[in-house]
Amino acid sequence: MSNETWKPDIFEDIFQLNADPWDFENSLYEQQKLEKVLQCLPASPIFFAVELGCAIGVSTLALAKYCKRIVGIDASETALAIAQQRCVQQKHISFIKAFLPQAYPASEVSGCDLVLISEVLYFFSPADIQCLAESVTKSLKPEGNILIVNWTGPTDTPCTGDEAAEYFIRVCLTQHWRPDYSERGKGYRIDRLIHGARPQKGNIPYDGEN
Repeated sequence: MSNETWKPDIFEDIFQLNADPWDFENSLYEQQKLEKVLQCLPASPIFFAVELGCAIGVSTLALAKYCKRIVGIDASETALAIAQQRCVQQKHISFIKAFLPQAYPASEVSGCDLVLISEVLYFFSPADIQCLAESVTKSLKPEGNILIVNWTGPTDTPCTGDEAAEYFIRVCLTQHWRPDYSERGKGYRIDRLIHGARPQKGNIPYDGEN
């Protein structure tokens, strides 16, 4: 397992070899996970959502009917071209090419009220996860939500999914963002975070032991 964050050219090579390398379009695992993610969206209106690691835009398009505006971010130009074509009819969706966390587009995503990070964090080193968490929390409105999704099976990435989630949550706690909901599915975990002293939502509160 490498301890370094995966570089953009790795993802670009992956998407050039296979337009859907993780089978986002057809995998039952991906479909069930996405359905659960949508169930975990906040009940309040989502005016501005940001999706980090949007890949080919399958989840971006699924989010479209819940959000007034969406910005998808990815490091792969090939993946973004596919995502743009998939979402071409959705005028409230736009995309940014950026390598996270160094090129986090702070000004473009400032004032968002939802950040979705699905199966991305474990590609980062612990230090880069910390950097990303700090950037994300600064981008959000206080009434916003963060959704992180992580694969919990074996991986050759810098962190396991559980490690990545806990690194991210630990930093968020220092920025006064705390988990209010956590759930495990078959091969993944979902954690939702809110700011400050807002009341908890959901029927499976986060217990810090996942």
